Amino acid sequence: MNKMAGKGESRRVPRLGVMMVAIAGALAAGGMPATADAQSAADTTSGDANKAKTLETVSVVGSRIRRKDEVAASPVFTMERNEIEATGVVSVGELLQELPSVGSSFNSTGSGGTSHGSRSLNLRNLGANRSLVLVNGRRWVNGAGTRGFRDFVDLNTIPLAAVERIEVLLDGATAIYGADAIAGVVNIITFSEFDGLKASSYVGQTDKGDGFTHNEDFLWGKSGDWGSALVSATVAGSNEILAGHRDFSRVPLQGLSRNTPAGRFRNSTPVDGFGTKAFVPDGNGGFRLDVPATDVYNDQPDTTLIGPLDMAGVYGQLRFHVSDAVTFVTEGLYNTRESSQRFPPATPRIRGGDGMTIPADHPYNPFGVDFQGTGTKFEVVRTITELGPRINTQNVDTMRVAAGFEGDFSNGWSWNSFYTYAQNKAKWTSANQIDLDKVALALGPNARCAANDCVPLNIFGTITPEMANYIRATGVDHNGTKQHDFTANLTGDLFELPAGMLAFAGGVEYRKESGYDQPSPYFNETPQFITYSRKTTSAPRLPTAGSYDLKEAYVEFNVPLLANLPAVKQLELSAATRYSSYNTFGNTTNSKLGLVWRPWNDLMLRTTWAQGFRAPSINELYAGLRQTNLPAVDPCNGGGAGKPGCAGVPTSYDQRNYSGGSILSTVGGNPDLRPETSVNRSSGFIYTPSFAKGLTWSVDWYDIDLKEAISSFGSQNLLDLCANTGQRCNLIKRDTSGEIINLIDGPINLNRLKASGVDTTMRYQLPTMAAGNVGLMFNAAYLNAFDRYDTLPSGEVRVARRAGKSDIARESFPRWKANTAVDWSRGLWSANWSMHYIGSTDEGPAPGYGRIPAQITHDVWGAYTLRSQLMTFTLGVQNLFDKDPPLSYVNGGDLNFDMSTYNPRGRFIYVKATITL
Repeated sequence: MNKMAGKGESRRVPRLGVMMVAIAGALAAGGMPATADAQSAADTTSGDANKAKTLETVSVVGSRIRRKDEVAASPVFTMERNEIEATGVVSVGELLQELPSVGSSFNSTGSGGTSHGSRSLNLRNLGANRSLVLVNGRRWVNGAGTRGFRDFVDLNTIPLAAVERIEVLLDGATAIYGADAIAGVVNIITFSEFDGLKASSYVGQTDKGDGFTHNEDFLWGKSGDWGSALVSATVAGSNEILAGHRDFSRVPLQGLSRNTPAGRFRNSTPVDGFGTKAFVPDGNGGFRLDVPATDVYNDQPDTTLIGPLDMAGVYGQLRFHVSDAVTFVTEGLYNTRESSQRFPPATPRIRGGDGMTIPADHPYNPFGVDFQGTGTKFEVVRTITELGPRINTQNVDTMRVAAGFEGDFSNGWSWNSFYTYAQNKAKWTSANQIDLDKVALALGPNARCAANDCVPLNIFGTITPEMANYIRATGVDHNGTKQHDFTANLTGDLFELPAGMLAFAGGVEYRKESGYDQPSPYFNETPQFITYSRKTTSAPRLPTAGSYDLKEAYVEFNVPLLANLPAVKQLELSAATRYSSYNTFGNTTNSKLGLVWRPWNDLMLRTTWAQGFRAPSINELYAGLRQTNLPAVDPCNGGGAGKPGCAGVPTSYDQRNYSGGSILSTVGGNPDLRPETSVNRSSGFIYTPSFAKGLTWSVDWYDIDLKEAISSFGSQNLLDLCANTGQRCNLIKRDTSGEIINLIDGPINLNRLKASGVDTTMRYQLPTMAAGNVGLMFNAAYLNAFDRYDTLPSGEVRVARRAGKSDIARESFPRWKANTAVDWSRGLWSANWSMHYIGSTDEGPAPGYGRIPAQITHDVWGAYTLRSQLMTFTLGVQNLFDKDPPLSYVNGGDLNFDMSTYNPRGRFIYVKATITL
């Protein structure tokens, strides 16, 4: 049964080309030729067509059909090798995350999150799992992140040294490439032929003396009548930068923690001799008989601002001509990475209600009274700085092998068939956690401690190294993903129509994805001496394993409708459809239509309509339940001032006093998820005026309507929704003090996301001058709307308008983002200046919230090539004027800024030497 057929059939194809006509009229005065010129062009068609037959055909991302030009109905942003090198970056991830069309993405900044050391791609702000990454037109394996496999490709596993160009399709392409291509597709194309050797060494650090970075890469290639071979190797690393090393992140804006290293002690009845229920150490060996709000602790300075990373990888490709018409192709990659992050020291909450006891005769009980779970309950909250910061370390290995054949038939048709196997394996180590079972033993009773060979713990005073080592806990998780992918494609011209050849592409694909997550057995042990739900300060979670497979077939046509007529130099229709059969939910068919109209040579207008589709991932379906601490500001703090969802929360409740600014949450998979579906629309133009050779200007509007969107509410969204409306409060559990003891926030089909905006790119290569060659580039993205709708008992309601906002942690939706660059070269010298703009945003959905200002950063570099052309030296500065990321109370978490949007490194100076033989 085709479970998705009903949804697919109900989607209407809109009328195409309305916007194109308007754009053509707007540009007519500046560029439309006279009728006589158009007729003259038509008269020379025969000669031009004969010449075109000798041109090499190419395939550009967004279509499997090979064409004689690189312009199609869908908007594509292309970066050639020279443009890539002009950016001054040394990784694919850093390069792509700087594009204006890319939203908040995972990187190595901060200590929160689950994918440190990796970089993701978030096109159109729709999430990395809705952006498809290809290498040489074939899928790349998803990365294994910390605490479970992830739904996105780690861009750092792709070697930049071997990349010839990158094509970014900013349009839906499910009909061409299958699932996940909702926001767009990135095709990273490696060199297919390279002769010679190229090696480079790059070193740099900030002007503050930290963040040392190095990158050494090597590229060798050889080609001949037999085929070609290529090998690329990279070794890279960077040192950490701590939050305390920058003024903007040294102290958290959301307030300091009341969980101090000295400790905070409470008892349900007054302690004998004190006459009070609460007390803290006075710093002089005694105790003060109150707990004032001024007793706070800054746990920020030793936490990670930018994590350290060490990486090495090798990539190889072989192309062997079996015959004049058939080529065997194989490629392989191995990449290994180690990265780590520091967190504040662990803070155990020692409670009598959890079965903890401190007998009166404990050697480190200065009060001489029993603290126990029955009768007189007690609580001790203390940050154990003697253990040092918690440290998470990731060791991730990626392996990928592809092999197949490609060739041409005598009639001009082309074909290829490939099999790809890839895997990503990770070991995740969490150090300096606390074994709560051992804490219970070390606090008493004394006989039980002695029987288990424990070290008594001085929770009220100095903790010695022996005590710290006894309660220290380290756990190791293992997780990974695997991919099997077989594809076969065929393309060529079917027959000739009056306006040109009817082109065709078609193919089949079989793919299997699998993944597993094996949590630390130690962290998952059931505690023996306490009644608390976890054995250590690291939350346990259930193991995960799952897989799915699918079979697909697609067809694509390119239909020339009109050509070489007045005001119709070219009119071309493209159509594609793809059938997919999943073993997890059933079948779906998704289609795409595009129209290209070239009124005259200078101007091309285009529009597309596309259906999109994304199946729930293994992680979303099967991830084991786990507890985690999510950053959020509780709107019911202090009782919530009469908000509907805060009824019953005492006015004495202080979130920072209880949780230190984070919320204990439960997350996990949902096997009842449904697939996502979308409709993408785009319209735009490309203008290449004949009066300004070297100038190209494109503008494209897009509108994306994503239904059944799989996501979680997010801790902050759920808290705000409950507090302000009283809805979904059943997912938030509090104790009698008001403290949140659990927030359930797993993936669900949230119903709908709508996004729209405009992208524009302008390139201008100026005529050669005596002063040198100058190239200009401007690339910008405008976010018109990004709305989220939820299905509530009252019906579908828009619950968030995100465009221009930064009202949730680690995500920003600026309306404007832009890059501009000037490239200059003359003789042996070259230089580049670039500017990056991120627009301002509001911290909240309503007036009265703070505003995050726009940020502008500048990068510059200069290079000199020896006369022998064998070596080039480059000196560069990134963030020339040392701009700090803009501060945010709501969006920034403990680091005070959006770590997924802004680079906190500061001014960075680097040198690079490149040898070419």
